[in-house]
Amino acid sequence: MKRSARLIVVLVSLLMSCAALAQARGLPWARLSPEQQQMLSAFARQWDSLPPEQQERLAEGARRWSTMDPGERSRAQDRVRRWLALPPDQRVRMRDQFERFQNLSPEEKARVRENFEKFRELPPEERRKLRERWENMSPEERRQFRDRPRGPDRGPDRGPPGQQRQQRPPQGQDNPGDQN
Repeated sequence: MKRSARLIVVLVSLLMSCAALAQARGLPWARLSPEQQQMLSAFARQWDSLPPEQQERLAEGARRWSTMDPGERSRAQDRVRRWLALPPDQRVRMRDQFERFQNLSPEEKARVRENFEKFRELPPEERRKLRERWENMSPEERRQFRDRPRGPDRGPDRGPPGQQRQQRPPQGQDNPGDQN
């Protein structure tokens, strides 16, 4: 009985090792669907030499592509063209920003998304002014701005350090500074 238990342990260990080795080698080309193989045909010759993570990303991208409608595909192609047109140093910065975003808590991610949407809704001139103010801040001023209190109990809405944001009067009231 002890002998069969040892044999089972050895066989299970061997099977697990083979599975781990197969996983380390990546996704075999033959396991891709015919549609994925067609979409990824440019990678066919080098597929086995690609890192397993890259194989998985490419296979997932091909799967997602196959589920997109023509409008989604067009937008995806536009994003790829814009990405490829970026200078390499800007791509590196964007990858770093994306990685930092991925490491945020769900609450922080929600806050970033909400602020981004608010920014997008601003008129182009206001967005330009905010970008200029941000670019002119020192790293310390940027840190203070990011770390400022948030929420309804934070008091008057302030812009970046050293700059008081002009308060807008409630709708229906005249701004005392306006002389019509």
